[in-house]
Amino acid sequence: MTTPDVLEELHDWLGDEWDPDLTVEAWWEKLGTAGWAAPTLPVNAFGRGVARSVGVQIARAIHEFGALGAPDGLGLLLAAPTIVDHGTPEQIDTYVRDIVTGQRSWCQLFSEPGAGSDLAGLATRAIEDGDEWIVNGQKVWTSLAQSADLGMLLARTAPELPKHQGITYFALDMHQPGVEIRPLREMTGHAMFNETFMTDARVATSAIIGDRNGGWAVANSTLAHERAGLGSGGGGGSGVRVTPGTIAGNLTRRAGDFVRPPKPRTATGEADKPSRRPGMHDLVIDLARHYGTNADPGIRQDLVRLYTLNELGRFNAERLKAYRSVGQDIPGMGNISKLSMSAIMRLVRDVGMRVVGSDGMLHAYAGEDQAVLNEATGNPLLPGVTTTALYAQAPAIYGGTDQVQRNIIGERVLGLSKEPGNDRNVPFADLPRNG
Repeated sequence: MTTPDVLEELHDWLGDEWDPDLTVEAWWEKLGTAGWAAPTLPVNAFGRGVARSVGVQIARAIHEFGALGAPDGLGLLLAAPTIVDHGTPEQIDTYVRDIVTGQRSWCQLFSEPGAGSDLAGLATRAIEDGDEWIVNGQKVWTSLAQSADLGMLLARTAPELPKHQGITYFALDMHQPGVEIRPLREMTGHAMFNETFMTDARVATSAIIGDRNGGWAVANSTLAHERAGLGSGGGGGSGVRVTPGTIAGNLTRRAGDFVRPPKPRTATGEADKPSRRPGMHDLVIDLARHYGTNADPGIRQDLVRLYTLNELGRFNAERLKAYRSVGQDIPGMGNISKLSMSAIMRLVRDVGMRVVGSDGMLHAYAGEDQAVLNEATGNPLLPGVTTTALYAQAPAIYGGTDQVQRNIIGERVLGLSKEPGNDRNVPFADLPRNG
């Protein structure tokens, strides 16, 4: 089926099914089970098997129609495709269904205080106890843990094996006793990340995703999906992001309260085509005009660089789409896109701060202060620059540091020698540990 046919089918389906008076839960049930919430998943996993670029068009079409889009969060981005890659049919029926219908939200329990870039050095332990495992350890930088029902947990289940071989991937219930979440306040003023402490938490053997002690391969699938989603040119749907799951409290709300009226349709019955989605360079250009720095040669050059990087990301996404349409791939493209995204964020930080000058020292760390600051500066776009400047250090770290991305490209794509070290052959229990 061609893309126009898919979009026409979607429009007909929305015309029959969309009702703004439905609860979010009821609407997501329809959207998810029909395959429109996660259309890039296979047909047997509540998807439609379309390419990522088509999935982006589907998300935008839902938004343009005036209907509520798919559940937001790491469930759709990471957990669902990973479970499809490595899970059993029963796990797909249970976990993926709850993800696409918004019943459960997920977080990622990977990084640890002593195992950040060296993820395989994680020390959280899971010890078998009948048909369950007892988990003890600490995770850090856990995005959205405060609203998560389930966590993608990496735990060490065989310390006698080398560090990459003794890890298992679990789906952990975040509501149980023994799981404690502590928010980490960022320098932006927000608290998206958390510390997660597990003390005698329990997880069933049936919640192992992939093979026992084979969690490293499963984790690499999750990381690949993460890089594809985070990288420049990855695309994304339009519309309001609504948090799924039992904690956020959105399931019982009216679905229509989250959307705006649909766009008018033309005489031919087609919706007006949406305008190009503004990029970060558009924001900085508007700011340069506001501050009168748009004639500065250096700033103009950096604005062109920013536009060029965004266009390269878009072209790379199209190249990847073309290769995958004929069953091929571009090795390392996810890593390249992740590196490009980090570079774009740093450039936005630098040129944005140059544009706003001394106003860049002003930032509202609490929401109630933002209106006061906007009135004082007369520029409601300023928070976009200061927040980006404070946040720009993060993309080069999360999802695998820039150094890790370059190592992966060098070793797995270019075939360069691996870094020296024998830790891949030594039992984890015999490796030296900090402190």
